[in-house]
Amino acid sequence: MPARLVRHRLGAYEGAAVPRYLVIQTFPTGLEMPLGQEGKRRLGGIIACNSDRGVTWLRSYVSTDQLMSFSIYDAPGPEAIRLASRANALPVDRIVEISVLDPYPFHLIG
Repeated sequence: MPARLVRHRLGAYEGAAVPRYLVIQTFPTGLEMPLGQEGKRRLGGIIACNSDRGVTWLRSYVSTDQLMSFSIYDAPGPEAIRLASRANALPVDRIVEISVLDPYPFHLIG
């Protein structure tokens, strides 16, 4: 019997499961994030702005040339991410709802 992928939602929003999204962003001149207190202030502002819209930024992966980022968010929907990104003056190229496929349990199957 072929293995079946189980799709599940992660996160919590008002006690209910929340969709998880991959957000692809392009920064034509490169992503610039200040260090020190300025970086702390900037990131704190992004987190607060996101939270006001029910969006949780989990992490980002940035290309080595810093022209693209691939970020993971929990949010009630794509529009909440778009609104938060607009308020944070951040680009959004694409938003894809995702689920987890963990390869490690499969190696345990006899």
